[in-house]
Amino acid sequence: MKRSRSVILATVTALVAGGAATYFTGYASAAAACAPAWSSTAVYVNGNAASQNGHNYTAKWWNQNESPATHSGQWDVWADNGVCGGGTTPPTTTPPTTTPPTTTPPTTTPPTTTPPGTPPPTGTGQLPKHFLTGYWQNFDNGAAPLKLAAVPATYDLIAVAFADATTTPGAVTFNLDPGLATAVGGYTVAQFKADIQTLHSRGKKVIISVGGEKGTVAVNSTAAATAFADSVYSLIQTYGFDGVDIDLENGLNPTYMASALRSLRAKAGANLIITMAPQTIDMQNPQSSYFKLALDIKDILTVVFTQYYNSGAMLGCDNNAAYGQGNINFLTALACIPLQNGLRADQIALGLPASTRAAGGGYVAPSVVNAALDCLARATNCGTFRPPATYPGIRGAMTWSINWDVTNGNGWANTIDPHLATLP
Repeated sequence: MKRSRSVILATVTALVAGGAATYFTGYASAAAACAPAWSSTAVYVNGNAASQNGHNYTAKWWNQNESPATHSGQWDVWADNGVCGGGTTPPTTTPPTTTPPTTTPPTTTPPTTTPPGTPPPTGTGQLPKHFLTGYWQNFDNGAAPLKLAAVPATYDLIAVAFADATTTPGAVTFNLDPGLATAVGGYTVAQFKADIQTLHSRGKKVIISVGGEKGTVAVNSTAAATAFADSVYSLIQTYGFDGVDIDLENGLNPTYMASALRSLRAKAGANLIITMAPQTIDMQNPQSSYFKLALDIKDILTVVFTQYYNSGAMLGCDNNAAYGQGNINFLTALACIPLQNGLRADQIALGLPASTRAAGGGYVAPSVVNAALDCLARATNCGTFRPPATYPGIRGAMTWSINWDVTNGNGWANTIDPHLATLP
């Protein structure tokens, strides 16, 4: 970026009426019938049922290729509805024959909201099927300076740019830029934290971006990986960030960064948002460091928004020609490389500058971004390049930056955001 469970053996049902209790005991005679088998290629939305390994599951939100067996739980993609298939396991002991209780059991209704003190669910489950991402500038460089709460509602995911390196290899911290604070008429850490909570109340997610054009963070050892995970987790706890964005433009070690991100996810939980913003050259070959990192953490990766700007000519997924930046063919021909080489459609978004002032080259009108999304999602509005398949799950678009978009009259987000709702 420019700195710019098991089968139920006994059932006890308490029916309360007129102050009297009726008590029943018995065996589950058969498990529920199994729903259609889960498919890794199918798209599931809230309420859809599937079965895997003899259990029924219900989807909580849109997902694809998220195995119910490994992605079920309180804050995860699937709800486990128990054993299915008609078989039960006999009890190993005789059911108790105690006298029914003479007092009415409590009839408290389970809470429908998150219990006090429990962190709200975050992560991919709270992001729309297709969503808009923008970087918020923690510095003043000529673009409109903004407090975080002033980010337009068109943005679903806001990446705070950027975390700062420390003297400890791999470790990062965050400091509000004094120049920005002055430009917005004063801005304190307390106000910044409150603004993150305000965005959460609007259903938005906020992540901390590490790197940028001038970033010097390096994770090149086991100790650095530990320091990275520990320090980012500390920022999450301190500020309320929902995840981390990897925007290391001066190289990365995929082995140690993968280790760091897995350690961070173990600390933060399954709803941690992990995004990546590689440059075009970084996503040309699956063996390159950035591409390899994306594939190595595919099971925990939220989305990759490649920066389709500030680039020379690049090969597309057809390998037949070099495509110059700044047109629809460049976007679609390059985006289909990761789509054809291991990443899911819901893990790919298109990264573009919000205006000609936001990047050195590669700007396209937001209508061109919409056309590229149409081409990738349903093979319409394509240029001369036509992708080898359609990718209806394509996740959306990202821009550098929200500040430059606001400077330009919000034309980028106001054009693309409503179009995302039309995608399949």
